Amino acid sequence: MTGVHVAGVGMTPFGKFPDRGLEDLGLEAVLAAVDDAGLHQREVQAVYAGHARTGRLLGRENGVGQLVMAAAGVRGIPVTGVGNFCASGSTAFREAVMAVMTGLYDVVLALGVEKLSVRPEKGKPLTSDGMELEGEFGFTPPAFFALVAQAYLEKTGASADDLAQVAVKNRAHAEHNPYAQYRKPLTAEEVLGSRMIADPLTLLSCCPTGDGAAAALVVSDRMARRLDRKTVRVEATSLLSGCGDPTATGGFEVDRKTAHAAYEQAGIDPGDIDVAEVHDAFTVTEVIHYEDLLLCPPGDGVKALLDGQTALGGRIPVSTSGGLMSKGHPLGATGIAQVHEIVTQLRGEAGARQVERATAGLTHCAGGFLDGDVAISAVHLFSV
Repeated sequence: MTGVHVAGVGMTPFGKFPDRGLEDLGLEAVLAAVDDAGLHQREVQAVYAGHARTGRLLGRENGVGQLVMAAAGVRGIPVTGVGNFCASGSTAFREAVMAVMTGLYDVVLALGVEKLSVRPEKGKPLTSDGMELEGEFGFTPPAFFALVAQAYLEKTGASADDLAQVAVKNRAHAEHNPYAQYRKPLTAEEVLGSRMIADPLTLLSCCPTGDGAAAALVVSDRMARRLDRKTVRVEATSLLSGCGDPTATGGFEVDRKTAHAAYEQAGIDPGDIDVAEVHDAFTVTEVIHYEDLLLCPPGDGVKALLDGQTALGGRIPVSTSGGLMSKGHPLGATGIAQVHEIVTQLRGEAGARQVERATAGLTHCAGGFLDGDVAISAVHLFSV
């Protein structure tokens, strides 16, 4: 992909912040991103703002991006809201990249913000748009992914004990991430002994809900040359809608197709990826994503996990931020928080969780439901 870079990233800590609103969270992330790039918010020429549940939960379906940018003192520019399930932030980032690719803009902001900790429906299932009735009868994300887990365990012979190691690994990574919602180390016994949600997924096999915001400043080659800042090149942006039946196959065909398209677009081999952030909303999904994103051979996901290949110091560290499992999953912010982590890694600024000599990274986020599959899958590739 020619001439598109990430020049700055910013985010809030993820967690439960009942006294903070969308405007407050989003503003913190925006100001951090433009400051990180060495720019001013008034130099932003367009904005894409991702948010998934603000309409139903907070009564604000539209105007979240305008709200945040007005608080930043920026008006009179195009601001577009992006809703695409859990991949809302990833989709906002893709739109920002494509806006720069057109040549119309040199500086475009991708913002993601969500607030899930305070909602009028607390106690009711939080499920996907279009699935409210099914949610009332028990078809919630944990139920869906439990069916996927059962299919994967049957196909591979892996066990729930194996899957628990994802939560353990990701919590160990989160210990070194000041933005993560949960940082206290976990044991496999704690994961397996926590409350059963949907067999084989226990409470600590599932990502938490919470609040947060993240932002990324996407710039052209021309602008990147002006900046006194190490930028990260965007090599590919790929997004597809669901096309398979993971509850039957124990895998995500849409992820495989999205990843293939990204690798082909970038001219990058999967073996060249040094660090990845994936949609580990549940322990089983991270392991499946190893395979479907071509980070390991088919059927070797659990082996890669148990051999330490996906831990810090391993062949291909995954979820170095702590992932959704420990960093948290405020839906619309998640995809851009993944970009934040990969940019931080590729700039060599990740501190105790730094992947040595990382030069290529991947983000992957999926979301929603569509005829027995996830509704959307987004993959981005980056390099320095």
